[in-house]
Amino acid sequence: MKRRSRDLEIFTLSFLDIISCGFGAVVLLILLSRSTTTGGTIDTDRIAQQFRALAQAETTRSGLDARTERLTSELDAQTDREAELQKAIEQARQTLAALQSTNSGLSEKIAALHENKPPPAATLNTDDNAEEKIYAGGIPVDANHVIFIVDTSGSMQSIWAKVMQQMENILDTHPKVKGFQIMNDNGIHIISAYKNKWINDTPGLRKRVLKILQSWQAFSNSSPVEGLEAALRLYVKPGMKTSIYILGDDYTGSSYGPVLKTIARLNTNKITGEPIARIHGIGFYNRQGGDIMRLSTLMREVARQSRGTFIALD
Repeated sequence: MKRRSRDLEIFTLSFLDIISCGFGAVVLLILLSRSTTTGGTIDTDRIAQQFRALAQAETTRSGLDARTERLTSELDAQTDREAELQKAIEQARQTLAALQSTNSGLSEKIAALHENKPPPAATLNTDDNAEEKIYAGGIPVDANHVIFIVDTSGSMQSIWAKVMQQMENILDTHPKVKGFQIMNDNGIHIISAYKNKWINDTPGLRKRVLKILQSWQAFSNSSPVEGLEAALRLYVKPGMKTSIYILGDDYTGSSYGPVLKTIARLNTNKITGEPIARIHGIGFYNRQGGDIMRLSTLMREVARQSRGTFIALD
């Protein structure tokens, strides 16, 4: 049996299908590759832009948060300041009311002095009987050491003859003491050689001191605080009967409380709790200047807490 030869065909239908599919896959891959590359570039730029915008927004938000916190802190501080101001205003109102009440009483006293009437008893002392005795009997003269603190300002120089007369009257009520001293309201001694020691009470020294006093013009700020502190520190000692006389027509200090606290500290016997020295005040109603109201407000309280007396003179 003769075998028939078969023709070999390469490009069969199956082979063409495979080739077509492969070519189509290559084309699809190329198309996909181009689309992905181009699209990826656009998306990256957009995403970078969005990130930048997001970062800027975060920065802006942080700045706004910091500003909000700062404004909140400033608002809290402002609220605290307003509360402090309200408290200070209320305290000032109370102080003003107290001063007005005190000035009203002083006006009545001055009016009484103009009419040559005895002044009413001071209302600052809780012991009314003791205060009435002081005013009825005048200034106590039981001291054996006497200190004068004299305002030597220009307004006082205009009434210096009256000041000299009052000092002579006070010395006459103390005919003999163990020692005396004179300084001005700034703590300047009339005789510098006698600073830190007493002037012996002899007729000759009294006459000499009064002669010097006639033309004495030491620097003064119309505030007896410095002189009073110097007197209490240098001369006042427990066990000594000391009287301090303050003569002036004005008080230029800013407040009364610190002065009264200092005087109470320096003039209190730490053992007995009693005042060491009596502090008296002589206030001059001076039409040439000065504010006796402010001096009276201070000296009435100083005299009260040191068992002294304050007198206002026209």
